[in-house]
Order: sequence, then C-alpha cells, then structure tokens
Amino acid sequence: ISPTGEAAKMDLGCTMGLSNTLFVMTFLLSGAASIKSQAYFNQTGELPCLFPNSQNISLDELVLFWQNQDKLVLYELYLGKENPDNVHPKYKGRTSFDQDSWTLKLYNVQIQDKGLYQCYIHHKGPKGLVPAHQMSSDLSVLANFSQPEIMLISNRTENSDIINLTCSSTQGYPEPKKMYFSVQTENSTTKYDAVMNKSQNNITELYNVSISMSYSFHPETNNVSISCVLQPEPTETLILSPPYNIGTKPREKARHEQDHIHWITALLLILIVVCGMVLLLTRKWKKKQPGPSHECVSFRNHQSEEKESDRLRKE
Repeated sequence: ISPTGEAAKMDLGCTMGLSNTLFVMTFLLSGAASIKSQAYFNQTGELPCLFPNSQNISLDELVLFWQNQDKLVLYELYLGKENPDNVHPKYKGRTSFDQDSWTLKLYNVQIQDKGLYQCYIHHKGPKGLVPAHQMSSDLSVLANFSQPEIMLISNRTENSDIINLTCSSTQGYPEPKKMYFSVQTENSTTKYDAVMNKSQNNITELYNVSISMSYSFHPETNNVSISCVLQPEPTETLILSPPYNIGTKPREKARHEQDHIHWITALLLILIVVCGMVLLLTRKWKKKQPGPSHECVSFRNHQSEEKESDRLRKE
C-alpha cells in the first residue's frame, strides 16, 4: 500500500471518528434539551419532540415513544404502526401523534400529569436500532381560580360599626401567590393583608382559598368600596371580586325614611288647613242666613187681626 493510500485511510478513519463523536455530542445535547410546555386542567397538552429528520427518514424505519418521569409509556409508534401493548393504562385513549410537528397530544390533562416527559426516536438500520433523537418536555398544569366573592359573615349591629367579611375563590391550581382586601374610600385606597386559608381536593388536587377581615368604619362613612384581590401563580394577572359597598345603601335608606316623614307631615298640614277652611266657611255661611224680618211679623199680625175682625162681624 502506498503512503498516499495509507494517508487516505487515516483521513477516512479520522473523519468517521469525528463524525461519530459529533453524532454522540449532538445526541447528548439534544437529550439535555428541555422544552417547557403548559396546559390547562381538563384541556389538551402538547409534548413536542422536534425531530429535525434532515435525512427524511420514513416512519416505517423509526421507533418512537414518550414516557413520563416514572418511566411509564404514554405512546409508542413501532415502524410506522402504533403499539398500544406497551402503553400504561392511565394513558390509553388519551394521546394522539401529530406526524407533521412530531408532537404528542395529551388529552384531558389532570394535575397529576404535570412533570417531565421524554421523547425517544430510534432508527432501525442494518445493524439494529440506533438512537436518533431525544427531547424532554417539562409540562406544567394550570387551573383558573373562580372570581373571588365577598360575603358578609355577620350583620352590623346598632351598637357596633364593625362588619366581618370573608372572601373565597375555588377550583384553582397551583396555590396562588397572594390574596388580600383592598378598601377604597373617597380619599384613599388601603391594602389589607390577611392569612390565606387553603384546602386541596384529594382527587383533583385543585385548591380552594379564602381570607377574612373585620372592618371598622365611622357611622357616617359613605361610599366605601371593598374588593378582594387574588394573585395566581405563575401569572401576574390579578383577579378582582365584585366590589362590596358599604355606607351608600344605609344613607339612602335614611334619606328615604326622612322623605317619608316629610310627606306625612305635609299631608297632615294640608288636612288641618282644609278642615280649618271648611269650619270657617261653614260659620260664615250660617251667619249669612237671614232670620224672620220685622215686616214679615207685622204682616202676619195684620192678617190675624183682619181674620179676627171678619169673624166678629159675621157673628
């Protein structure tokens, strides 16, 4: 063999060795890659594999599968055909493979589905299965809390200007960052922090949260608006309750009562005036009625005398 031939063999060997090294490094780097994915409770989650497939390998030559962090298989495609035998029962009927995007769709996502998933792709060649691609997906699951609702625990008494309020929100995940009251008056807005009480459903793992507050205010306080604020995790979007207003309604009620008294007083005054006028007019009318006049009396006496004279003449 000529030195030129030996050099060519050495170059070819070095090239092949370098190629294999690059392949292993690429595989390790791709295996270390992780994509964060997010899904909502009872909705569909996506677990991407992002296989570049630069060689345009047919699915008939590939073996690919997804497994969770406990090594339970979600889906397997063996040489172009689905293989449900290796799929764990909790995932059967809950997945589908999108060939265009190399993504596994996971349906009806539950809180328990959060965690790390791995996608593995092997190429079946003349010497058997060869690792071709690996990708990790970190799936987080969210559930939107209901709009917070403020409720009055006990009614305000006559001798007390303190009201007890509670605010609650349900069916959310993960545990919220913060929950507090915001009190807005005509002149200021004040934040009232409170201890957040929480409970978690043993089956769904969803949270219910609540806070309470005793609020003291001046008897003549008006236009006070109390809101409950929930700050979920990980989003920074605040969820506000409908405002709970105090002061306005009691004042309106008092004003309506005063108006009612004014109406009654006015009606009584009108009635008294009308009765007085009727009595006055009645008295005036009686005074104006004429009594028997002197002329009438004389005329009657004259008639009586004439009748008496006629009677005497006849006798």
